[in-house]
Amino acid sequence: MEKKNLAMRRRVVLVPAPAQGHITPMMQLARALHFKGFAITVAQTKFNYLNPSTDLSDFQFVTIPETLPESEFNNLGPGRFMVKLAKECHVSFKELLGQLLVSEEEEIACVIYDEFMYFVEPAVTEFKLRNVILSTTSASAFVCRFVVCKLYAKDGLAQLKEGSGREEELVPELDPIRYKDLPVSAFASVEYSVELFKNTCYKGTASSVIINTVRCLDMSSLEWLQQELEIPVYPIGPLHMAVTAPPTSLLEENVSCIEWLNIQRSSSVIYISLGSINSMETKEALEMASGLVSSNQNFLWVIRPGSIRGSEMSEEELFSKMITLDRGYIVKWAPQKQVLAHSAVGAFWSHCGWNSTLESLGEGVPMICRPFTADQKGNARYLECVWKVGIQVEGELERGAVERAVKRLMVDDEGIEMKRRALSLKEKLKASVLAAGSSHNSLNDFINTL
Repeated sequence: MEKKNLAMRRRVVLVPAPAQGHITPMMQLARALHFKGFAITVAQTKFNYLNPSTDLSDFQFVTIPETLPESEFNNLGPGRFMVKLAKECHVSFKELLGQLLVSEEEEIACVIYDEFMYFVEPAVTEFKLRNVILSTTSASAFVCRFVVCKLYAKDGLAQLKEGSGREEELVPELDPIRYKDLPVSAFASVEYSVELFKNTCYKGTASSVIINTVRCLDMSSLEWLQQELEIPVYPIGPLHMAVTAPPTSLLEENVSCIEWLNIQRSSSVIYISLGSINSMETKEALEMASGLVSSNQNFLWVIRPGSIRGSEMSEEELFSKMITLDRGYIVKWAPQKQVLAHSAVGAFWSHCGWNSTLESLGEGVPMICRPFTADQKGNARYLECVWKVGIQVEGELERGAVERAVKRLMVDDEGIEMKRRALSLKEKLKASVLAAGSSHNSLNDFINTL
């Protein structure tokens, strides 16, 4: 009790990147630290601002002033937008931090910032505070960003660009990652990706790195990072399994899909969600719909408004003729963790963002992988080739490939084996966050440094 009271007089400032896949794990980390007795301040940009719910009422929320409208995000794409955001917030964050140091009664134990909010580091260093990096991707994705920068420094852009002729080759020392699996963004040029990665891989004065991952998934990459960074690396994930997650969705969740799942047979539904940013061409969406119908499997499909490009019709109109409604259910956004935990869900068609990957593995649900960009490609490769709980659909999306992938996972013996391996991984992940588990111990080790 005495130790907890001491911690209550100390505050941690957290700076999430303004994207759903980054806000969620940062808030989960905030919840874990608050449970250990720390006061929490969350510094957000105005863009994609998370409105604090009653479940987050114990946290203090402050705003980093910036003037980037949403149109800038749409015009620039995520990669270039993050570079511009860093330049925009460089000075204003230092001013905000100075105000916090004057106004707060508690001592600031450290500032934890998302790796993509690297503008935080020089300000924290100037005020002589401890700073810690949070990586919301896997350790393997972190390593891949390092390798992209090294390849660029050695040979320039040639081998990183599409059409280099080396796309299918394995990257030396990164087996099973191919050149086309490296996390170069589809939303920005290779040059912008390299600029962003140089900053996200720069440890600066950071005292340690926290990663939302698990030793049993990422052991070799964690060891590589520990040697490369020469500061402690703490794998503390999956964070969503370690704490009761606060509501952090930037989009309204439609819970009616749970009622629909309640009347479906066990493991009979394939859940489809391609993330909060990615979009599809109309032709791809129609091919996917046709393949799903032909597979004769039930499906729950998340289709965000505006996520299908090139169609003048609404998403509802677009699919009304293609989908048998007694077999399929469509929502604009779903309570994903609740969906994946439902007994009716037998597979997950995903873009393979790291949060979605961990949430699926945490429920023992095998995956169909259709990555779009960044770390998603490497995650999909690991799901298929290393953990062997996923099937990747590559190339042009057509109905026959969709039907075959769904049947492989939902009907064939291959899918049964993947389900068995996924359930085995689920138990390992669950054990990691329990008392004496590797992630539980890693979090405690980090807290002891504070």
